[in-house]
Amino acid sequence: MGIILASTAIADWLNTNFAGFDMAIFKFFGGIQSDIGTFIARLFTSMGATIYAVLFLVLALVLVLFKRTRKVGLALVFAIVIGTLITNIILKPMVMRIRPYNALQNVGDFLKWYIGAGAAAESDFCFPSGHTCAATEIAIVLCAVHFSGRKKGICWIFPVVAFLTGCSRIYLMVHYPSDVLASLVIGLVAGIAGYYISKLICYILDRTGLDDRLDLERVHVRRRGRHITRGAAGLAIATAWLIIFMVSFVKIQIESGEQYQSTHPRCAYDQEYKCYNEAQTGKNYPAIDGKYYCKIHWKELSK
Repeated sequence: MGIILASTAIADWLNTNFAGFDMAIFKFFGGIQSDIGTFIARLFTSMGATIYAVLFLVLALVLVLFKRTRKVGLALVFAIVIGTLITNIILKPMVMRIRPYNALQNVGDFLKWYIGAGAAAESDFCFPSGHTCAATEIAIVLCAVHFSGRKKGICWIFPVVAFLTGCSRIYLMVHYPSDVLASLVIGLVAGIAGYYISKLICYILDRTGLDDRLDLERVHVRRRGRHITRGAAGLAIATAWLIIFMVSFVKIQIESGEQYQSTHPRCAYDQEYKCYNEAQTGKNYPAIDGKYYCKIHWKELSK
C-alpha cells in the first residue's frame, strides 16, 4: 500500500508541477495537426517502437561478432538494455502515471487533439516515454561512434531524429511533454553508459588478444580468401536498418487503421474516465464479467 501511495504521489507531483508546461506544448502540437503531420509523426514514432528496439538489438548482437563493428554493437546492446531497465522495468510501474488521453479528457481541447491525431491506443503507464528513450539511447551511441570516427559531419543527425521521435509522441497525444523530457535525459545517460562500457570491454578484449579470435570476419577470410570491404559492410548494415524501420513503420500504420482498431477493442473501464488504452484479450487477461480491459485496469479489477 505504501508503494502505491508513493507512486501516486510522484504522478500527482508531475501532473501538478508540469501542468502549465505540458498543456502549452500540447496546445502547440494540437494547433499544427494535419493528415501529413500525423503521417510524419507515425514515421518518427516507429523509430522508437518496441519492435524497432528489439530488432535493433538483434542487429547490434550481429555487429558484436565482427571486430570492426564490435564497439558500436556492444554499445548499442548495453544502451538498449540499460534504457529499457530504467524506463520500462523500474520507472513506469513505480510512477504509475496515467496516459494524458485518459487524464485530460475534460481539459480544454485535449480530447479533440487526441482524436484528431488518430487516437493511438497504448497499454501501460506513460512516464517516462519508452519510444523516446529507445530512440535517444540508440542515437547517442551512433552519434558518439561517428564523432570519434571519420564522419563527424553527420553525427548530429541521430540526436535530431531522437528529438523528433519524442515530439511525435507528444503530437500523437500519448505522452506528456514532461514524459518525453525525462526520457531524453534517460536515453542520454543510457547511451553514454553503453558507449563507455563498450570501450572498456573492447580494450580488455584487445589487451588479451580475444578481439581477433572472436572475429567472425576471420572465418570469412579463411573460407573466401578475402576481407569484407567497408562498402559491402556499410551496405549490409544500411539494408538491415531499412528493413527494421519498414517493419516497425508498417506495423504502426496497420495498428492505426480502422480495420485493426475495429478488431482490437479499447479498455472497457469507464468509471473515473473512459479508458482509451488498448484492451488485452489474450489468455493471460481473461474477460471480467464479459468485458476486456487494458493491463492497468485488468490488474486493478481482477483483485
